[in-house]
Amino acid sequence: MTSQWDGLLLDCTLATLAGDGFGLVERGALAWRDGRVAWAGAQDALPADAKAAQTASAHGALVTPGLVDCHTHLVFGGDRAREFEQRLHGASYEEIARAGGGITSSVRATREASEDDLLAQSLPRARALLADGVTTLEIKSGYGLDIDSELKMLRVARRIGETLGIEVRTTLLAAHALPPEYAGRADDYIDHVCSDILPAAANANLADAVDAFCEKIAFSPTQTRRVFERARELGLRVKLHADQLSDLGGAALAADFDALSADHLEWTNDDGVRAMAASGSVAVLLPGAFYALRETKLPPIDAFRAAGVPIAVATDLNPGTSPLLSLRLAMSMACTLFRLTPEEALRGATVNAARALGLVDRGMLAAGQRADFVVWNVRHAAELCYWIGGDLVREVRTGGRVVVPAR
Repeated sequence: MTSQWDGLLLDCTLATLAGDGFGLVERGALAWRDGRVAWAGAQDALPADAKAAQTASAHGALVTPGLVDCHTHLVFGGDRAREFEQRLHGASYEEIARAGGGITSSVRATREASEDDLLAQSLPRARALLADGVTTLEIKSGYGLDIDSELKMLRVARRIGETLGIEVRTTLLAAHALPPEYAGRADDYIDHVCSDILPAAANANLADAVDAFCEKIAFSPTQTRRVFERARELGLRVKLHADQLSDLGGAALAADFDALSADHLEWTNDDGVRAMAASGSVAVLLPGAFYALRETKLPPIDAFRAAGVPIAVATDLNPGTSPLLSLRLAMSMACTLFRLTPEEALRGATVNAARALGLVDRGMLAAGQRADFVVWNVRHAAELCYWIGGDLVREVRTGGRVVVPAR
Protein backbone atom coordinates (compact mmCIF):
# COMPACT_ATOMS: atom_id res chain seq x y z
CA MET A 1 0.00 0.00 0.00
CA THR A 2 1.38 3.40 -0.95
CA SER A 3 2.08 5.81 1.90
CA GLN A 4 0.67 9.24 1.08
CA TRP A 5 2.09 11.98 3.32
CA ASP A 6 1.72 15.74 3.26
CA GLY A 7 5.45 16.25 3.68
CA LEU A 8 8.68 14.29 3.90
CA LEU A 9 12.04 15.62 5.07
CA LEU A 10 15.06 13.50 4.18
CA ASP A 11 18.70 13.42 5.27
CA CYS A 12 17.98 14.76 8.77
CA THR A 13 19.99 14.42 11.93
CA LEU A 14 16.97 13.73 14.11
CA ALA A 15 16.93 14.42 17.84
CA THR A 16 13.62 12.70 18.51
CA LEU A 17 13.76 12.90 22.34
CA ALA A 18 11.99 9.54 22.30
CA GLY A 19 13.55 7.10 24.73
CA ASP A 20 16.83 7.91 26.44
CA GLY A 21 19.23 10.73 25.63
CA PHE A 22 18.68 12.84 22.54
CA GLY A 23 17.06 9.92 20.69
CA LEU A 24 19.46 10.55 17.81
CA VAL A 25 18.94 9.16 14.32
CA GLU A 26 21.99 10.16 12.30
CA ARG A 27 20.55 9.78 8.80
CA GLY A 28 16.89 10.08 9.43
CA ALA A 29 13.63 10.99 7.78
CA LEU A 30 10.59 12.81 9.10
CA ALA A 31 7.14 12.61 7.52
CA TRP A 32 3.84 14.21 8.50
CA ARG A 33 0.21 13.99 7.58
CA ASP A 34 -2.81 15.98 8.82
CA GLY A 35 -0.64 17.90 11.25
CA ARG A 36 0.80 14.80 12.92
CA VAL A 37 4.10 12.99 12.64
CA ALA A 38 3.62 9.94 10.43
CA TRP A 39 7.23 8.72 10.38
CA ALA A 40 10.35 9.52 12.36
CA GLY A 41 13.24 7.15 11.96
CA ALA A 42 16.05 5.91 9.81
CA GLN A 43 15.81 6.97 6.19
CA ASP A 44 16.90 3.57 4.91
CA ALA A 45 13.94 2.01 6.76
CA LEU A 46 11.35 4.05 4.86
CA PRO A 47 8.79 1.96 2.94
CA ALA A 48 9.93 1.44 -0.63
CA ASP A 49 6.73 2.99 -1.98
CA ALA A 50 6.68 5.95 0.40
CA LYS A 51 5.78 9.24 -1.19
CA ALA A 52 4.65 12.70 -0.13
CA ALA A 53 3.06 15.75 -1.66
CA GLN A 54 6.25 17.67 -0.84
CA THR A 55 9.70 16.19 -0.32
CA ALA A 56 12.84 18.08 0.67
CA SER A 57 16.30 17.39 2.06
CA ALA A 58 17.68 18.80 5.33
CA HIS A 59 21.21 18.16 4.01
CA GLY A 60 22.27 16.66 7.33
CA ALA A 61 20.92 19.47 9.50
CA LEU A 62 19.65 18.87 13.01
CA VAL A 63 15.87 18.53 13.38
CA THR A 64 14.26 18.66 16.83
CA PRO A 65 10.77 18.91 18.21
CA GLY A 66 9.48 22.46 18.41
CA LEU A 67 10.52 24.15 21.63
CA VAL A 68 7.96 24.74 24.37
CA ASP A 69 8.28 27.85 26.56
CA CYS A 70 6.20 26.83 29.57
CA HIS A 71 6.55 29.99 31.71
CA THR A 72 6.27 33.52 30.33
CA HIS A 73 4.70 36.85 31.26
CA LEU A 74 5.16 38.35 27.80
CA VAL A 75 1.89 40.32 27.70
CA PHE A 76 2.52 43.59 29.52
CA GLY A 77 2.53 47.34 29.00
CA GLY A 78 5.66 49.48 29.09
CA ASP A 79 9.01 48.23 30.37
CA ARG A 80 11.11 48.38 33.53
CA ALA A 81 14.53 49.27 32.18
CA ARG A 82 14.88 51.88 34.92
CA GLU A 83 14.67 49.16 37.57
CA PHE A 84 17.51 47.35 35.83
CA GLU A 85 19.60 50.43 36.48
CA GLN A 86 18.41 50.63 40.10
CA ARG A 87 19.46 47.06 40.78
CA LEU A 88 22.90 47.80 39.34
CA HIS A 89 23.11 50.70 41.80
CA GLY A 90 22.43 48.30 44.66
CA ALA A 91 18.66 48.23 45.14
CA SER A 92 17.22 44.78 45.80
CA TYR A 93 14.18 43.26 44.09
CA GLU A 94 12.23 43.50 47.37
CA GLU A 95 13.24 47.14 47.95
CA ILE A 96 12.07 48.12 44.47
CA ALA A 97 8.78 46.29 44.95
CA ARG A 98 8.09 47.85 48.34
CA ALA A 99 8.78 51.33 46.93
CA GLY A 100 6.00 50.96 44.36
CA GLY A 101 8.07 49.58 41.53
CA GLY A 102 8.27 46.01 40.38
CA ILE A 103 5.06 44.29 39.41
CA THR A 104 2.84 47.21 40.41
CA SER A 105 4.57 49.54 37.93
CA SER A 106 3.75 47.08 35.15
CA VAL A 107 0.19 46.97 36.44
CA ARG A 108 -0.21 50.69 35.87
CA ALA A 109 1.08 50.51 32.29
CA THR A 110 -0.95 47.40 31.49
CA ARG A 111 -4.20 48.82 32.82
CA GLU A 112 -3.74 51.97 30.78
CA ALA A 113 -3.12 50.14 27.49
CA SER A 114 -6.00 49.25 25.20
CA GLU A 115 -6.33 45.65 24.11
CA ASP A 116 -5.04 46.46 20.62
CA ASP A 117 -2.13 48.46 22.03
CA LEU A 118 -1.25 45.63 24.38
CA LEU A 119 -1.29 43.21 21.46
CA ALA A 120 0.96 45.51 19.42
CA GLN A 121 3.46 45.76 22.28
CA SER A 122 3.46 42.02 22.98
CA LEU A 123 3.57 40.52 19.47
CA PRO A 124 7.25 41.40 18.81
CA ARG A 125 8.24 39.52 21.95
CA ALA A 126 6.27 36.45 20.88
CA ARG A 127 7.74 36.68 17.37
CA ALA A 128 11.25 36.69 18.85
CA LEU A 129 10.53 33.43 20.69
CA LEU A 130 9.00 31.88 17.58
CA ALA A 131 12.01 32.87 15.47
CA ASP A 132 14.18 31.07 18.04
CA GLY A 133 12.27 27.79 17.67
CA VAL A 134 9.33 28.06 20.11
CA THR A 135 6.14 26.46 18.75
CA THR A 136 4.09 26.27 21.97
CA LEU A 137 3.94 29.13 24.42
CA GLU A 138 2.48 29.71 27.86
CA ILE A 139 1.43 33.28 28.70
CA LYS A 140 0.33 34.39 32.15
CA SER A 141 -1.82 37.30 33.18
CA GLY A 142 -0.95 39.05 36.44
CA TYR A 143 -0.27 42.64 35.43
CA GLY A 144 -3.94 43.63 35.49
CA LEU A 145 -5.05 42.59 38.99
CA ASP A 146 -8.70 43.49 38.33
CA ILE A 147 -11.32 41.62 36.35
CA ASP A 148 -11.29 43.75 33.21
CA SER A 149 -7.51 43.99 32.93
CA GLU A 150 -6.83 40.34 33.72
CA LEU A 151 -9.33 39.19 31.10
CA LYS A 152 -7.88 41.71 28.65
CA MET A 153 -4.45 40.15 29.09
CA LEU A 154 -5.79 36.64 28.56
CA ARG A 155 -7.63 37.71 25.40
CA VAL A 156 -4.43 39.27 24.07
CA ALA A 157 -2.56 36.05 24.80
CA ARG A 158 -5.11 34.07 22.79
CA ARG A 159 -4.92 36.59 19.94
CA ILE A 160 -1.13 36.15 19.83
CA GLY A 161 -1.58 32.44 19.17
CA GLU A 162 -4.15 33.11 16.45
CA THR A 163 -1.95 35.75 14.81
CA LEU A 164 1.24 33.67 14.76
CA GLY A 165 -0.32 30.28 14.09
CA ILE A 166 1.07 28.68 17.24
CA GLU A 167 -0.59 27.29 20.35
CA VAL A 168 -0.71 29.61 23.35
CA ARG A 169 -1.70 28.21 26.73
CA THR A 170 -3.12 30.84 29.07
CA THR A 171 -2.58 30.98 32.83
CA LEU A 172 -4.54 33.22 35.18
CA LEU A 173 -2.08 34.81 37.63
CA ALA A 174 -4.37 37.25 39.42
CA ALA A 175 -2.61 36.35 42.69
CA HIS A 176 0.63 37.89 41.46
CA ALA A 177 0.84 41.03 43.58
CA LEU A 178 -1.38 43.21 45.72
CA PRO A 179 -2.97 45.98 43.61
CA PRO A 180 -2.69 49.50 45.03
CA GLU A 181 -6.41 49.80 45.73
CA TYR A 182 -6.10 46.83 48.12
CA ALA A 183 -3.02 48.11 49.99
CA GLY A 184 -2.91 46.53 53.44
CA ARG A 185 -5.89 44.27 52.61
CA ALA A 186 -4.35 41.15 51.12
CA ASP A 187 -7.08 38.83 52.43
CA ASP A 188 -9.76 41.05 50.91
CA TYR A 189 -8.00 40.90 47.56
CA ILE A 190 -7.79 37.11 47.73
CA ASP A 191 -11.54 37.13 48.43
CA HIS A 192 -11.98 39.15 45.23
CA VAL A 193 -9.74 36.78 43.26
CA CYS A 194 -11.65 33.72 44.44
CA SER A 195 -15.16 35.18 44.27
CA ASP A 196 -14.90 37.26 41.11
CA ILE A 197 -11.75 37.04 38.97
CA LEU A 198 -11.35 33.25 38.83
CA PRO A 199 -15.02 32.56 37.98
CA ALA A 200 -14.98 35.32 35.34
CA ALA A 201 -11.95 33.81 33.60
CA ALA A 202 -13.37 30.30 33.85
CA ASN A 203 -16.79 31.32 32.52
CA ALA A 204 -15.16 33.11 29.58
CA ASN A 205 -13.03 30.01 28.89
CA LEU A 206 -9.91 32.18 28.91
CA ALA A 207 -7.72 30.30 31.40
CA ASP A 208 -6.10 26.90 30.92
CA ALA A 209 -4.56 26.99 34.41
CA VAL A 210 -4.22 29.13 37.54
CA ASP A 211 -0.96 30.35 39.07
CA ALA A 212 0.02 32.33 42.18
CA PHE A 213 3.11 34.00 43.61
CA CYS A 214 3.72 32.43 47.01
CA GLU A 215 6.37 34.64 48.59
CA LYS A 216 6.86 37.11 51.45
CA ILE A 217 6.44 40.08 49.09
CA ALA A 218 3.33 38.54 47.54
CA PHE A 219 0.94 35.99 49.09
CA SER A 220 1.21 33.59 52.00
CA PRO A 221 0.83 29.81 51.75
CA THR A 222 -2.60 30.12 53.39
CA GLN A 223 -3.77 32.69 50.84
CA THR A 224 -2.30 30.65 47.99
CA ARG A 225 -4.10 27.56 49.22
CA ARG A 226 -7.42 29.44 49.07
CA VAL A 227 -6.77 30.39 45.44
CA PHE A 228 -5.92 26.81 44.54
CA GLU A 229 -8.97 25.40 46.30
CA ARG A 230 -11.17 27.74 44.27
CA ALA A 231 -9.35 26.82 41.07
CA ARG A 232 -9.96 23.17 41.80
CA GLU A 233 -13.68 23.86 42.33
CA LEU A 234 -13.73 25.48 38.88
CA GLY A 235 -11.96 22.51 37.28
CA LEU A 236 -8.70 24.35 36.57
CA ARG A 237 -5.22 22.88 37.03
CA VAL A 238 -2.65 24.90 38.98
CA LYS A 239 0.96 26.00 38.74
CA LEU A 240 2.98 27.92 41.33
CA HIS A 241 5.77 30.48 41.61
CA ALA A 242 7.41 28.64 44.48
CA ASP A 243 10.41 29.12 46.76
CA GLN A 244 12.12 31.75 44.61
CA LEU A 245 13.25 34.16 47.34
CA SER A 246 12.65 32.12 50.49
CA ASP A 247 11.46 28.72 51.66
CA LEU A 248 7.74 28.96 52.40
CA GLY A 249 7.11 25.33 51.49
CA GLY A 250 5.75 26.33 48.11
CA ALA A 251 6.85 23.21 46.25
CA ALA A 252 5.09 20.93 48.74
CA LEU A 253 1.99 23.14 48.65
CA ALA A 254 1.88 22.88 44.87
CA ALA A 255 2.26 19.12 45.08
CA ASP A 256 -0.69 18.94 47.49
CA PHE A 257 -2.85 20.14 44.60
CA ASP A 258 -1.17 17.90 41.99
CA ALA A 259 0.16 21.03 40.33
CA LEU A 260 1.30 20.81 36.74
CA SER A 261 4.50 22.49 37.85
CA ALA A 262 6.28 24.43 40.54
CA ASP A 263 8.56 27.12 39.13
CA HIS A 264 11.78 28.88 40.28
CA LEU A 265 12.48 26.58 43.29
CA GLU A 266 15.82 28.04 44.40
CA TRP A 267 14.92 27.55 48.09
CA THR A 268 12.97 24.29 47.82
CA ASN A 269 13.75 21.88 50.66
CA ASP A 270 13.95 18.09 50.67
CA ASP A 271 10.31 17.71 51.70
CA GLY A 272 9.31 19.77 48.68
CA VAL A 273 11.39 17.62 46.36
CA ARG A 274 9.84 14.43 47.71
CA ALA A 275 6.33 15.87 47.44
CA MET A 276 6.89 16.89 43.82
CA ALA A 277 8.24 13.44 42.99
CA ALA A 278 5.14 11.84 44.48
CA SER A 279 2.71 14.16 42.69
CA GLY A 280 4.46 14.13 39.32
CA SER A 281 4.73 17.92 39.24
CA VAL A 282 7.40 19.32 36.93
CA ALA A 283 10.23 21.46 38.31
CA VAL A 284 10.49 24.48 36.00
CA LEU A 285 13.87 26.19 36.17
CA LEU A 286 14.06 29.88 35.26
CA PRO A 287 17.72 30.79 34.80
CA GLY A 288 16.90 34.17 33.25
CA ALA A 289 15.55 35.50 36.55
CA PHE A 290 18.44 33.87 38.44
CA TYR A 291 20.85 35.68 36.14
CA ALA A 292 19.08 39.07 36.10
CA LEU A 293 18.72 39.16 39.88
CA ARG A 294 22.29 37.90 40.38
CA GLU A 295 21.06 35.16 42.68
CA THR A 296 23.47 32.71 44.26
CA LYS A 297 21.17 30.10 45.82
CA LEU A 298 20.93 27.25 43.29
CA PRO A 299 17.83 25.12 42.87
CA PRO A 300 18.33 21.58 44.26
CA ILE A 301 19.12 20.06 40.87
CA ASP A 302 20.82 16.92 42.19
CA ALA A 303 17.91 16.26 44.53
CA PHE A 304 15.43 16.60 41.66
CA ARG A 305 17.49 14.19 39.57
CA ALA A 306 17.79 11.66 42.38
CA ALA A 307 14.05 11.78 43.10
CA GLY A 308 13.10 11.53 39.43
CA VAL A 309 11.36 14.91 39.30
CA PRO A 310 11.00 16.01 35.65
CA ILE A 311 12.99 19.20 35.00
CA ALA A 312 11.86 21.85 32.53
CA VAL A 313 13.48 25.10 31.40
CA ALA A 314 11.65 28.31 30.47
CA THR A 315 12.44 31.96 29.78
CA ASP A 316 10.22 33.56 32.46
CA LEU A 317 10.04 36.40 29.93
CA ASN A 318 8.83 39.41 31.92
CA PRO A 319 9.57 43.14 32.11
CA GLY A 320 11.27 43.25 35.48
CA THR A 321 13.36 40.22 36.34
CA SER A 322 13.82 38.25 33.12
CA PRO A 323 13.58 40.31 29.91
CA LEU A 324 14.75 37.23 28.02
CA LEU A 325 13.65 36.79 24.41
CA SER A 326 15.32 33.45 23.67
CA LEU A 327 14.43 30.03 25.07
CA ARG A 328 17.61 28.65 23.54
CA LEU A 329 19.60 31.17 25.58
CA ALA A 330 17.68 30.04 28.67
CA MET A 331 18.77 26.48 27.85
CA SER A 332 22.38 27.63 27.61
CA MET A 333 22.07 29.47 30.92
CA ALA A 334 20.59 26.36 32.54
CA CYS A 335 23.67 24.42 31.48
CA THR A 336 26.17 27.07 32.59
CA LEU A 337 24.48 28.32 35.77
CA PHE A 338 22.67 25.17 36.95
CA ARG A 339 24.96 22.53 35.39
CA LEU A 340 22.27 20.81 33.37
CA THR A 341 23.57 18.69 30.53
CA PRO A 342 22.62 19.75 26.97
CA GLU A 343 20.35 16.71 26.78
CA GLU A 344 18.59 17.71 30.02
CA ALA A 345 18.21 21.27 28.76
CA LEU A 346 16.72 20.24 25.41
CA ARG A 347 14.43 17.71 27.08
CA GLY A 348 13.53 20.46 29.54
CA ALA A 349 12.45 22.76 26.69
CA THR A 350 10.48 20.06 24.85
CA VAL A 351 9.15 16.91 26.53
CA ASN A 352 9.15 18.15 30.13
CA ALA A 353 8.04 21.67 29.23
CA ALA A 354 5.02 20.22 27.42
CA ARG A 355 4.26 18.12 30.49
CA ALA A 356 4.42 21.30 32.62
CA LEU A 357 1.51 22.58 30.50
CA GLY A 358 -0.43 19.32 30.69
CA LEU A 359 0.31 18.51 27.05
CA VAL A 360 1.25 14.99 25.98
CA ASP A 361 0.95 15.37 22.20
CA ARG A 362 4.19 17.26 21.59
CA GLY A 363 7.82 17.51 22.70
CA MET A 364 8.99 14.41 20.81
CA LEU A 365 9.32 13.38 17.19
CA ALA A 366 7.31 10.17 17.15
CA ALA A 367 4.37 8.85 15.18
CA GLY A 368 1.12 10.45 16.36
CA GLN A 369 2.74 13.50 17.93
CA ARG A 370 2.02 16.99 16.60
CA ALA A 371 4.24 17.81 13.65
CA ASP A 372 5.88 20.72 15.47
CA PHE A 373 9.56 20.77 14.57
CA VAL A 374 12.56 22.97 13.94
CA VAL A 375 15.29 22.58 11.33
CA TRP A 376 18.47 24.10 12.72
CA ASN A 377 21.62 25.37 11.03
CA VAL A 378 23.70 23.00 13.17
CA ARG A 379 24.41 19.26 13.09
CA HIS A 380 24.90 18.36 16.77
CA ALA A 381 22.21 18.70 19.43
CA ALA A 382 24.66 20.05 22.02
CA GLU A 383 25.22 23.09 19.78
CA LEU A 384 21.79 24.42 20.74
CA CYS A 385 23.21 25.09 24.21
CA TYR A 386 26.84 25.61 23.17
CA TRP A 387 26.28 28.69 21.00
CA ILE A 388 25.52 31.79 23.08
CA GLY A 389 23.07 33.78 20.99
CA GLY A 390 23.08 33.92 17.22
CA ASP A 391 20.49 32.90 14.67
CA LEU A 392 20.50 29.10 14.40
CA VAL A 393 16.97 28.47 13.11
CA ARG A 394 16.57 27.46 9.47
CA GLU A 395 12.84 26.67 9.47
CA VAL A 396 10.00 26.22 11.96
CA ARG A 397 6.78 24.27 11.42
CA THR A 398 3.72 23.77 13.62
CA GLY A 399 1.30 21.02 12.70
CA GLY A 400 3.38 20.61 9.56
CA ARG A 401 2.67 24.21 8.50
CA VAL A 402 5.54 26.64 7.95
CA VAL A 403 5.51 29.45 10.52
CA VAL A 404 9.13 30.54 10.05
CA PRO A 405 10.09 30.05 6.38
CA ALA A 406 13.35 28.45 5.38
CA ARG A 407 16.17 30.93 5.37
